[in-house]
Amino acid sequence: MLQNLFQFDFTGKLPSRSEQEEFLKDRVPSKEIIAFIDDLVAGTIKHIKEIDEIIAVASQHWQLQRLAAVDRNILRAATYELLYRDDIPIAVTINEAVDIAKKFSTGDSYSFINGVLDKISADRQNKRNVNKKN
Repeated sequence: MLQNLFQFDFTGKLPSRSEQEEFLKDRVPSKEIIAFIDDLVAGTIKHIKEIDEIIAVASQHWQLQRLAAVDRNILRAATYELLYRDDIPIAVTINEAVDIAKKFSTGDSYSFINGVLDKISADRQNKRNVNKKN
């Protein structure tokens, strides 16, 4: 998933289906996980403009393009989940993003990612509460 978003981030194109299948064949144990990855990548790219705007607001003093590419793409995928995948608990999305950041990013990036995603999820919940009142 992260590799696909990286490639899209740098080239504007996704890897071909055969390249994706070759990469995933020894790494992903089931077709369900591959389908989840496909949805996550396609959904993130489909909504990337909205997602980037939301991240930019939540990250306050950081310009999106100045973030490390790994952090930017972790935030994008997690924000897609927060906005469009109600079947995934918020805490699971945030914890997974933090774990990925701990594994693939720099020392303190995980706490930055945690803070940005907490803000996005709180803003999302506040909007839902306002909509319920109206």
